[in-house]
Amino acid sequence: MLGKLISGGQTGVDQAALRAALRMGLAVGGWCPPGRICEAGEIPREFPLQETPMDRSSRAPDIPRSLRTERNVQDSEGTLILAFGSMKSLIASDRGTRWTVDCALRLGRPLYFMDIREVEAPNRIAEWIKWSDVGMVNVAGPSENTAPGIGALAFEVLLASFENRNRSGVGICPNLPSTEGRR
Repeated sequence: MLGKLISGGQTGVDQAALRAALRMGLAVGGWCPPGRICEAGEIPREFPLQETPMDRSSRAPDIPRSLRTERNVQDSEGTLILAFGSMKSLIASDRGTRWTVDCALRLGRPLYFMDIREVEAPNRIAEWIKWSDVGMVNVAGPSENTAPGIGALAFEVLLASFENRNRSGVGICPNLPSTEGRR
């Protein structure tokens, strides 16, 4: 049962996911870059994110903010990537998303990609959460500058997905305490 959503705090998908989870009463958290930096300046304080000690992972020194990505994938039980278009086109054009996929594969974490413009996106996301049995999900995807409008749509799709899960009786578990050793 989904009890916590984590994300990196960037504009776009990350912040939309955190806001949707808070709206639904889910616990939120995750790792963010040092200084709580995002495209809009500083990540809002409403999101209780922990700063990484450095910006880049030693495994991906050429990718900005790669350490927060790696830690969020590592601490989660599965990663959901939300985007416009296909996964193939996104990972070809977005090094951060490609790094998210690489981390999930390397760490053996369930990974699900969803084009949020699809009508069935909320239902498919709810089903993936149910069948993958993730208690803590990492949500990732493009920033608002990379994909204008993605934050608003991601927020609506996730709210609908969480509401679908609540109606089905196998929904979310609001404000589940953190599992020791996880953030």
